[in-house]
Amino acid sequence: MAVPAAEQDAWLIPLAVSNRHVHLAEEELSALFGPGYQLHKERDLSQPGQYACKETVTLVGPKGVLEKVRVLGPLRSRTQVEISISDCFKLGVRAPLRDSGDLAGSAPITLVGPAGAVTIPEGCIIAARHIHMSPADARRFGVQDKDKVYVRAQGPRAVTFAEVLVRVHDSFRLEMHVDMDEANAVGLQNGDRVEIVPPHRLGEKKAVAGC
Repeated sequence: MAVPAAEQDAWLIPLAVSNRHVHLAEEELSALFGPGYQLHKERDLSQPGQYACKETVTLVGPKGVLEKVRVLGPLRSRTQVEISISDCFKLGVRAPLRDSGDLAGSAPITLVGPAGAVTIPEGCIIAARHIHMSPADARRFGVQDKDKVYVRAQGPRAVTFAEVLVRVHDSFRLEMHVDMDEANAVGLQNGDRVEIVPPHRLGEKKAVAGC
């Protein structure tokens, strides 16, 4: 049965593709760029308050290196490195699939900057696909923080993503994030729109974990 266009449009959200990047804490910033160093903003990102920096670092793993990996600001309380599965193969790193900030027991990795190098014992992850939402968005879609939903991407390589984590915060702007591997596999790019699958169209599947 065809879905009315108005109903489908109501569940469409913008998509952003996240390339490998690094969030630094003050300790690692000083080790990599020198004591007292300040990050330099290059451009704002889609989420309010987040920005890409002019600074880059090199990631070093047991089997390889990745150069010119972008640093994102602002500083965080803990350093976090986000890479894709393809990056893991190149580096020889076994990074777990995690939500941002869930770093306990994650992979170690070495970062190299112009002033020195530092090895973090944990902090390297593959970021779980997720949707940023404001509380108003969450009410509109009938979900809560940390729920998981299905999201459908249309096109020649159409696919339905499962286990898409919902993250709700006052400062968030509505947007789904996938990494470069996922985007390339499906033919997605920044600015595309994808559809949160409404619960009544899932059949026997569940749109929200635990329902």
